[in-house]
Amino acid sequence: MERLLSISWWALALQGVCALIFGVLALAWPGMTLFVLAVLFAAYAIVSGAAAAVSAGQNRTERGWWLWLLLGLAGIAAGVIALAYPLVTALFLVLLMGANAIVTGVLELWMAFQLRKEMRGEWLLGLVGIVSVLFGGYVMLNPGPGALALVWLIAVYAIVNGVLLLALAWRAHRGESPWHGAPTAAA
Repeated sequence: MERLLSISWWALALQGVCALIFGVLALAWPGMTLFVLAVLFAAYAIVSGAAAAVSAGQNRTERGWWLWLLLGLAGIAAGVIALAYPLVTALFLVLLMGANAIVTGVLELWMAFQLRKEMRGEWLLGLVGIVSVLFGGYVMLNPGPGALALVWLIAVYAIVNGVLLLALAWRAHRGESPWHGAPTAAA
């Protein structure tokens, strides 16, 4: 699992960049239609999911590779559904995003729990999972807010998620090893 995360830092970085771009675009155009929001969400979910799935496919011999695959497939499925039904009601879109955030968050928490003895900084992945579950739960329990409020909430979630994913990718990629017991670059 530690090798998989170390090798797949680029997938975390790509997911973080996609989340940041999605969040900034949502903030820049708060009055956009739900159709455009559905397409932006679909693109984010598909690219983010594809990055995780490709990483899993490239590292099938590593322990825990299938968690990355599940994470990727969940994102791809949510994106495809959003593209297939672009005129979906606001309620369905809100529930789809909430469900995706909860599934993603649970998988991220599970991965962080699995890594707790193998790496330093696993709390970043756990924090990403907690933010995802909290966002998803809030959205599922409160599906009726106005479209403008929803855009702002989604944008903030995407930006926070993107920053946390980029921080995790940076830790996994930098010269100092994030793994417990591993030598550092200075050693």
